[in-house]
Amino acid sequence: MRFIGSIFLSRLFFWLYAIVILLFATAYVYNGISLLAFIVLFVLFGLTIIDVMLLYLYKNPLRFERKTAARMNLGDKNQVTLILINDLRQSVYIKLYESFPREIADRSTVFAGFIPANQEMHKTYYFCPKERGKHDFGRPYLMMSSLLGLTERRIIFEAEQQVEVYPSVLQMQKYELLVFQQQKLNTGIKKIRRLGNTNEFEQIKSYVQGDDIKRINWKATSRKNDLMTNQYQEEKSQHVVCIIDKSRSMQNRFEDMSLLDYAINSTLVFSNIALKKGDKAGLLTFADKIGSQLLADRKDGQLRRIMNELYNQRTNFFEANYELLFQTIRRSIKTRSLLVLFTQFETEFAMRRNLPMLRRLNQQHLLLVVFFENSDLKEMAHNPIATVEELFQSVVAERMATIQNRIALELNRNGIQTILTTPAELSIKTINKYIELKAKGAI
Repeated sequence: MRFIGSIFLSRLFFWLYAIVILLFATAYVYNGISLLAFIVLFVLFGLTIIDVMLLYLYKNPLRFERKTAARMNLGDKNQVTLILINDLRQSVYIKLYESFPREIADRSTVFAGFIPANQEMHKTYYFCPKERGKHDFGRPYLMMSSLLGLTERRIIFEAEQQVEVYPSVLQMQKYELLVFQQQKLNTGIKKIRRLGNTNEFEQIKSYVQGDDIKRINWKATSRKNDLMTNQYQEEKSQHVVCIIDKSRSMQNRFEDMSLLDYAINSTLVFSNIALKKGDKAGLLTFADKIGSQLLADRKDGQLRRIMNELYNQRTNFFEANYELLFQTIRRSIKTRSLLVLFTQFETEFAMRRNLPMLRRLNQQHLLLVVFFENSDLKEMAHNPIATVEELFQSVVAERMATIQNRIALELNRNGIQTILTTPAELSIKTINKYIELKAKGAI
């Protein structure tokens, strides 16, 4: 039964046998053609038997291997390579059907081609996961045919594979390079002049044009007979805590990823930069209850602990409890810290309801509120208007976009640092703000 279930007749087979039937039909009119029809029939039948024998000469004629990272990066293109090895002494034509994860749900892509004898074929595609967690690759199968091409053999490979999707390490490494390499000026990371006197003394160096003349060291200048200036470095070991709102407002999606996932990716990027700059990074998640909590630290493995905590975060359908957040921070974070709150305010009422708690947090710490604007709404508001319906949509979209700007303005009036950004620019704007606050000595 397995043999019968795995063999299929090709399109070429039916075309050739249709010609045989046509010959037999013609033989009723022209008797001389009947002999030719029988010859063609027997030859075709013999070739079909030979074709089947060639396909089933070996029990396992092909070997399959899928190469991919065990841990994939959320929101990035992760390469998957399929390898087929032909152990036969003949070339075969294959059509490979990959068992994609549920997120791809692609049934139209077929990897096809000839594989020479004792050779292998490589096919590559990219999987861009939009959700964290475990994703399953199922059992791929292929249709194999010989050079005769009359029949096809179906082979199913036992190649189930499970991969885990974590917050994007690729984005973390990308922004690390942008911050610490010289080309950062051309890629969106701002280079900000350090202001104030809160930085730690590092060394005395020769004065160069552009240095602050207020930092000239006159004693060292007199000894060296050359202008010398004090050089300072940023204060280190400052506490930076990322706070992620997991309430229902963070379920909104942008380009198939939730706002929570964008916040998680940005938290990993931001925490890595803070640790590289010598600060202590921590994490706190909340909704109606407090979720994960990691105290700010810079010990080895802190970034890995943050990543492991971020892996399993999920939104729920409850409102965010900012009073509980304030009580938790007051109880557990004793040192003045930079609190980076990733949240989403959908209405001015929602912001004003929680504003007292945000102001109290900002009195004890330096609070930076990061929330999202909808780029689709801005585009809709500026689209050309041709109908009354489009006019109505444009007015509503513009009004909703204005609400976000008013919320940001109100937070700033209350002395709270604010970032209003699209999800795509979240990481780079958060890093720039962090560098700015460090330069001003605000932490």
